[in-house]
Amino acid sequence: MITALNERMRGLASLFWREVAKFGAVGGIAFVIDNGLTFYLMHGPMTDSEAKARFFGASVATVFSWIANRFWTFRHRRQANVLREFVMFVIINGIGIGISTGLTAIAKYGMGITDKNMLFLAGVVGILVATVVRFFAYRFLVFNQELDAEPEFSHDHEIIERHPHARANASVAREAVKDPELPGPPA
Repeated sequence: MITALNERMRGLASLFWREVAKFGAVGGIAFVIDNGLTFYLMHGPMTDSEAKARFFGASVATVFSWIANRFWTFRHRRQANVLREFVMFVIINGIGIGISTGLTAIAKYGMGITDKNMLFLAGVVGILVATVVRFFAYRFLVFNQELDAEPEFSHDHEIIERHPHARANASVAREAVKDPELPGPPA
């Protein structure tokens, strides 16, 4: 059982890091979209509305991010109800946008910073904080289909639950028998 649990933990960690890598790639592109658009707007059409520029840039990046995460990062965890998934995604991104826009607004109005580059940097710090919040929220609230849907993780629950054939008061050590349904090496 320890060996099987160890293999499952390694498999889950591998899956987790693959998702983190894909999430990071999508996030990197969204970061460029968000900050490129924000920088342009801050130094152009919205020169006196830095928080609004950050909000607009983040909103465009959010739409890109939802499409990329839905069809690539978490493609195996998509919800059947696309509208519910999109609404949850927008709510979570609204929180993230609130963090990045809020830090820009705090820097400008709360701290009296007027340098556009410092205001831009405050928004970037907000994006970094919001990214951590977004990953876990996407993974567990938006794209949250059970791991059981993936064949390589279909028996994870059996590792931590009692086997239905095990006796509750068995005190005699039994020889380990390989269950053909469970992945991993023979016991």
